[in-house]
Order: sequence, then C-alpha cells, then structure tokens
Amino acid sequence: MVTDRRLLLVNGPNLNLLGTREPGIYGTATLADVEKLTTDAAAARGFEVRAVQSNHEGVLIDAIQDAREDCAGIVINAGGYTHTSIALRDALSAIALPVAEVHISDLSAREDFRQHSYIADVAAVHVVGEGVAGYARAVALLIDVITGRADG
Repeated sequence: MVTDRRLLLVNGPNLNLLGTREPGIYGTATLADVEKLTTDAAAARGFEVRAVQSNHEGVLIDAIQDAREDCAGIVINAGGYTHTSIALRDALSAIALPVAEVHISDLSAREDFRQHSYIADVAAVHVVGEGVAGYARAVALLIDVITGRADG
C-alpha cells in the first residue's frame, strides 16, 4: 500500500563507516546520526522514514524497487555508485517516485571521477557539500516536491 507519508532513505557503499571514514571529508557523525537526523526532519513534517544501507548494489536496487509499494519519495546518497551505476539510476527512474540526491562532500571540489552523477538527471532535488545536515535539507525539499509546495 502506497503511503504519502513515508520516505525511503538509501545510503550506499562505505557510508556504514561514517564517523571513522576520512573524517576530514565526511565529518564525525555516524550513519546512526544521519538516520536520526533524517527521521527527525521527516517527522517534523509528518513523514516517517525507512532506512537502508548496503555495500551491495543489488540490495539497494531491491530496496528502491520495493519503495514503489509504500513510499512517497526517496532520499539517496549512493556513495561511489553515484559515479558508476547505471543500474541504480535505472531503478530510480523505473519506479517514478521523486528523488532527492544528497552528498556529504562537495563533489565538484573532489577528484575528476566524482564529477559525474548518474543519478542527477532522475533527481528532483540535489543537496551537495552541506555535510550530514544536507540530509535534513534534502528531506525538507523532497517533502516540498511531494506535497506540491515547491519544485525542488
């Protein structure tokens, strides 16, 4: 049953290491902190969040496909798959839910291979380089898109 009050939060490979992984780039907040921040931001607007993190592309694709049954939108930080996964992009496109792409670091200021996002053209919202606080902003902007309050 589709609910207009649930978001899927997708975090890709290596984001389970937040808090210890390259804190100079990603900060010291953990994945649990990100999930709580996202859940709190959604709850403030009357939404709930289902969170998934995996280092395996197929698990993420399955979660995205399952979202079409009970979610109104997706917040995704695909990690390294942002730059490599056409399959992940196709899954997001296929389910036709609004998507918010979020990245902790500023991809434009990073290595050349991080300059292209396969997700960008299927996302209604883009929040990049705002640290973990960007997740809360992505949630707010995505909910605005879902509820028709803004265009992302």
